Formats: sequence, structure tokens, C-alpha cells
Amino acid sequence: MLLARAAREAVFAVAGLKWQDLREIAGHHLPRAELLRRLVPILLIAFAAVTFTGFIFQIVKDRRAVIDTGRHQLMLLADVAVLNLKGETLGKTTDWQTALATSLPKGALRDGRTALLAGPDGTIQARAPREGIQGNDLLAILGPQQPLTILGADAGVLRLTLADGNDVIATVRDIPASDAQLAFIQPVHMVLAKWREDMVLKITLLVCMGLVLALLAGGLWYLAPVIRKERASESDDVWSGELTDALPGCGLWRWNLARGHLRWSTPMYVLLGLEPRNEAMPFRTVARRLHPDDNLLAEIERRLREQASHFDECFRLRHKEGHWIRLRLRGHITRNLDTREPCLTGIAVLADQEAAAGSPDENARLRDAVETISEAFVLWDDQNRLVMCNSKYQQFHGLPDDSTRPGSPYDEVIAAASEPIVSKRVPVTGKDADNSRTYEAQIEDGRWLHINERRTRDGGYVSVGTDITVLKESQQRLAENEQQLKASVAELSLSRRELEQQKQQLVDLAEKYAAEKNRAEAANQAKSEFLANISHELRTPLNAVIGFSEVMQQALFGPLGHAKYQEYARDIYESGTYLLEVINDILDMSKIEAGRMSLGVGKVDVGDIIADSMKVVSQAAADRDIALERHGPAHLTLEGDRRAIKQVCLNLLSNAVKFTRDGGRVEVQLSRAKGQVKIAIKDSGIGIPEADIAKLGRPFEQVENQFSKSHQGSGLGLAISRALVELHGGSLKITSREGEGTTVTCLLPLHAVIDEAPLVRSA
Repeated sequence: MLLARAAREAVFAVAGLKWQDLREIAGHHLPRAELLRRLVPILLIAFAAVTFTGFIFQIVKDRRAVIDTGRHQLMLLADVAVLNLKGETLGKTTDWQTALATSLPKGALRDGRTALLAGPDGTIQARAPREGIQGNDLLAILGPQQPLTILGADAGVLRLTLADGNDVIATVRDIPASDAQLAFIQPVHMVLAKWREDMVLKITLLVCMGLVLALLAGGLWYLAPVIRKERASESDDVWSGELTDALPGCGLWRWNLARGHLRWSTPMYVLLGLEPRNEAMPFRTVARRLHPDDNLLAEIERRLREQASHFDECFRLRHKEGHWIRLRLRGHITRNLDTREPCLTGIAVLADQEAAAGSPDENARLRDAVETISEAFVLWDDQNRLVMCNSKYQQFHGLPDDSTRPGSPYDEVIAAASEPIVSKRVPVTGKDADNSRTYEAQIEDGRWLHINERRTRDGGYVSVGTDITVLKESQQRLAENEQQLKASVAELSLSRRELEQQKQQLVDLAEKYAAEKNRAEAANQAKSEFLANISHELRTPLNAVIGFSEVMQQALFGPLGHAKYQEYARDIYESGTYLLEVINDILDMSKIEAGRMSLGVGKVDVGDIIADSMKVVSQAAADRDIALERHGPAHLTLEGDRRAIKQVCLNLLSNAVKFTRDGGRVEVQLSRAKGQVKIAIKDSGIGIPEADIAKLGRPFEQVENQFSKSHQGSGLGLAISRALVELHGGSLKITSREGEGTTVTCLLPLHAVIDEAPLVRSA
């Protein structure tokens, strides 16, 4: 609040105005409170109408924008799906459902969208999701009177009503190199779902805001007259109380010079023959009764410019019956401690009755009036003798009753007083005249006094002291809070600069990380492409080498002549076969890393796959006297790719046999638990150190020890197995203890995890 006040005063200083001057100007030109009260319903209704109109317009605009966004998304999804199907050959032998699932981009089936793949005759061959829109003919589903199936992409996205009555938006695309068509359909109510949620929130906020405005307006409408009446009643009670009774025939004035509001006591109305009123009136009401030669407002403005506080002026006002009454207004111009608005408080008496003011009855009434005020009041004559003081002054200075008799010299009164010791004296901001002084003093006990001293016309002076301890304490707390606020702002500024520096550092690190990531991905992609290309180049001559060595080994064209040639041919065949297996592993790994590995999902019997795999490795196990054991059910069905699962089983069994000592044992455990198929292959081999287990499953990584160095291998078997298992939505776990054996556990879901993303997955 202090900062706002300082900013406000700075703006007014630049403009050459003071805040008080602006309030004075506004007080003269603002309409009356009653007029503002009448304008409240009109302004409220106008605001509500404008707000409601804008709200309706915004709702309609948002709804149109949401539908347009839905059309655009549907069109983009259709274009991407057709682009993915561009290389597919759709025929009678094609798996249409798999082709559709593979072509759909990520998120294509959200928000109730349905994809339909129709053949050349319009028959629906595949749909996603399968429980989506039903029907076997695309034309029957979309309706015969629409141009989508004829124009395809040229028709764009149309809003239409399906044969089952659903309001939808739809688009159709022709698939290149075939007569098939791909259709995307989305219900309109699903497109508008988010819009409806936003609309409910906006309506709720609008209703709440309307209720708050209605409550505020209603409170202003019904409470303003009551408050005004209460204030008028309170003021009237004060004015018509002891002061009015003590000063009969004297009109009390309370004039807010900034706002132009003027209040009279009842005797003032009686002097002018008017009906008393209990509310403030604008000065223009008084100006209409003021004599043309008397410019009371000009005198007030002159004293404000001179910063004078005393006011004593004679003027004439017209009586109700038409004659002029000469009045003398005496008073002081003070400023409100909170708003700093100037106010004139004074007494108006008949100029020709001024001589009668010194009667004993009038003096008694004046003493009673002075006694009722809450400030310490004292009046001295021109000889510095006591004229009068109230009990507040006597109590404050600790004066006995005999020392406060009228006529007591100033020195005797001060000598008899136990005047508090003043520890600090602060002049009040402003220009003090020669006959007046205002200051604030702090006494020894900590209290603060606001003291006004004014010279009277006869040479004496009057002093009024007000206890402002509470106000000073409040100002001190405000100053302390302001200092704390400044310190907090400085700390926040320092913290913000540090955060900005850290933010810039994070941005730099993120940019460096992105650059390094892109460089690593590019290198990895280049490596994968190189391995794929070189592997393809090596497979062709290797196949020839293997084939020719097999012909030589079997002596199809006659004997080789020497037994050593037969041995060399067998070595060439075995080495070529091993090298081909390595190249095949490299190709598989490259395909997985490039995200081109495709799964042919179908019903698979894992028991049969394990049996076939054990037959393949049984000869190698028998040669080394390794026992192969199998536990669990003979048959267990799941959804997956048979070739991939068999490759996983062969890789794991081959590794188990390879790294098991002669005469050892390899166990295969098949089980089902929690919706998954568990394949556990346990061997009694050399085991793996715990620190090296994390290396397994990485491409080209091998755990080297004295035993495994004698075994051939590319290090891709476990990496390919892990990737194939994860493509099925499963996981592969390795546990081992050095010298005791290794257990590899493969978990596969019973149902293939086919998400909205294509089945081609990245490793």
C-alpha cells in the first residue's frame, strides 16, 4: 500500500498536481451519492447484457473451432495411414487386419475414432477397434447420398448422419496401387467432449461472477440509504447534543472543502427560517442563497493557497422570507489524518448579536461545550493569564483545582503542573503562520501528542493537544513492514537473478545434450545401416562357399583324392555356417534397432516350441553328456510371433548348453502366472559374476573368463532375445551365481500387446 501511495504521488507530482488538489476537484464535479445509487442497476444490467452476449459469441466460436480442429486431425490421420499403406499389396492373401493396425499412427483411435479398411467391392475387410462401428459395406455405413466414397480425399472431411442415426464427421482416402479405401469416422459428441467441459466451467464462473456482482449491487442499493441515515443520525446526535444546547442561536458548520459537502446544525436552519435536514448538502445549495457581492468560496480558496488554518469572515445569506441576514463565520481549517482532505469547522453567529456573546449564561454554555471535547484544551489571554481549560488538560498536566482558576498567570500554572518531559519534538509538515504552530511531541512515558497552538485576535493563544499514540504506533509498524518488504523484494530480486543464470545454464546444457544425442543417434543409425549393408554383401558369397563346401564334402562329383581335402571341406562348411549365423544375428539386431522388425501375431503353442528347440540342441548336449530336463505343462497357448519366440528359446537353450560343463544339467520350466507365460531356463554352468550381469543383453557384449574365451559367439544372442521379448510386451531377467549356474527367466503376456501404435516396434 505504501509503494502504491508513493507511485501515485510521483505521478501527480509529474503532472503538477497534488493528491489533495485532485480530490478537491473531483469532489466538486462528481454526481451525488443518490444519483450513483440509481445508476447501479442500469450499469449492472448493461454489464450483464454485454457479458452474456460476449459469452454466447465465445461459446459458438469455440464450438466451431473445436469441430474444425477435429476435421483437421481426422484428415491428417487419414493421410498418414494411407501413406503407411502405400507400400502394402492388398489382395486376397493379405492379412487386412494386420495391415490396418500397422498403418495407424499413434493416437489414431482416441476420442472415439474408428478406422475402416474396405476392399475394391466396398466390403469392410478390417476395422479398428474391432468393437467399433459395425457393418459389412462401407457405402451402407456412410449412406448412399454422400460423395466421400466417390471423390475420396477431394471430398475432404464431411459431417453426416450414419444409417444408425449417429452424427459423425468422416473422411475417405483411396489407397494407391489398389482399389481399396480407408475411412476414418468420429462421432461429433466425442469431438465436442472437451468443449463441453470448458463450457460447463465457463458457465459456472459466469454464474458465480453474476451472483457476486448481484450481491454487491444489492448491498449497495439497500445498505447505502441505511448507512447514510445512520451517519446522518449520528452526526445529528453530536451536533444537536450538548454543543447545540450550549450555543443557542449559533449555527455549527462542517464543510468538507475537497468534496464540497456541507452540514449545518439545527440552529443554522432556524436562523434562515428553513426546515432542518439530517444530511449533507452540496455547496451550490448555499451558493444560491449567498449575496452576489459576497464570494465565500474565493475566500476559502485563498486561505487554502496560503495554507492558513484560521478563518473569520462576514457574509450575507437570504432568509426564507426574502430579507438578508448578516452572519460571521469563525473556525479552523484542518485536514483529515487519513485522507488529508481539508475541512472547515466553525460557528456562524449573527453579526449584530456578537456583542451579547459574553453574557454569563453564554460563557457557562461555552465552558460546558469545551469540557465535552476529548482533547486537552487551554485558552490564555494576551497577558498570558489563564482564561479557561478543561479537565483533560488538568489531568494531563496533573494540575490541582486551585491552580486552574481563571486569571492565574502562566508561570504559576506551569510551576504547579507536573508537566511530562518531552523527549522528542517533530514539526508537522506544512507552513506555520506567525500566529499558529502545529507539532508532534513524544513524552517520556512513550506517548505521542499532536498539539495545535493558535493566536487569538486579542493577542492570546489557544492550545489543543490530542493523544495520537495509537496512530504513531500504527505508522511505526507500517514503516517496519515497509522495510521488511523492501528487504524481501531485494532477496527475491537476487533469487530471480540466480534462477535466470541457472536457467541459462540449463538451456546451454540442454542444447549441448540435444546436439550430442543427435550425433549419437546419427552414428548409431549409420552403424546399423553399415552392418545391414555389409551383412547383405557377405551373405551371398557365404551361401556359395557353404554350398560348394557341402558338395565337396559329400563328393557329389566324385572323390577328392586325398582324405585331408575331405577334412578341409568339412571345416570350410562349418566355418561358413557359423559365419552365416553371425551375419544373420547382425541383420536381426540391425532390423530391431532400425524399428523394422515386424511381428506376425497369432495363436502359438509354447510347449511345442520348447520341444522343437530342445530337439535342436539335444545332439550338442548328448555329445557332452549334458542332461536336458523339462518341467511344466506339455501345451500352453498364447498370442505371439512363433518364429520370434522360437528364436528366443533356441538362443537361450544354446547358451545354456554352451556354458555348461560336461556332465552338467539344463532344466526348462514352463508355467503360467498372473496372465503371463513364464519360461525359466536353468543351467549348472560356470555362472556369471554379479558385476557382469548388467552387460548381458547389450549388443556385442560378452562376459569374458577363462572358460567362455574358448566359446565362439557374436554376443548378439541375448540382445536379440531381450528385444524380441520386449516387442511382445514381456520382459527377460537373468540371475546367476559364479560357479553355480545361471537362470534366465522370460515372461510373455498371454494376449499380444497391440496398442494404437503400429506393430513395427523400435528396440
